[in-house]
Amino acid sequence: MEPAQTPEDEGYEALREHIVERALLCRERYGLTIDWPTLERILEDREFVRFPVRLRFADEPLLPGEFANPSPVGDGFELCIRPCFQGDQAALVPLVLYHLPTVNYLDLATHVEAELFGATLLGIEVEQYYARVCELADRMPAEARRPAD
Repeated sequence: MEPAQTPEDEGYEALREHIVERALLCRERYGLTIDWPTLERILEDREFVRFPVRLRFADEPLLPGEFANPSPVGDGFELCIRPCFQGDQAALVPLVLYHLPTVNYLDLATHVEAELFGATLLGIEVEQYYARVCELADRMPAEARRPAD
């Protein structure tokens, strides 16, 4: 006999179902290829991104190992991204998508929801999406990947 799900487990299951539903609706609206121009349009669509998101390329305030991090600013969010990704639109798409669940669901979103959303929107397996994000994070300069000695 399997243990009963806790209310917290049920809540996360419902959240993940909702995230998949939203990502599939977004794909239906914007197409199967999510490139940089498409992502820019998605970022403006409040049906899929609840709050305005402004991108900023800077190493501060990111912690070692972070490729990006959203912070509430005014009525929206600022997504701070490592400058090493500036201008690399192919890299920015999966990295920005990773943080949209945090923008939409705030503290409820974990890495699980981030990976599920990004993978679903890009039409790939979660493991493939995770590997892509890790590959990109590994491209950061060494000082951005580990704590200072």
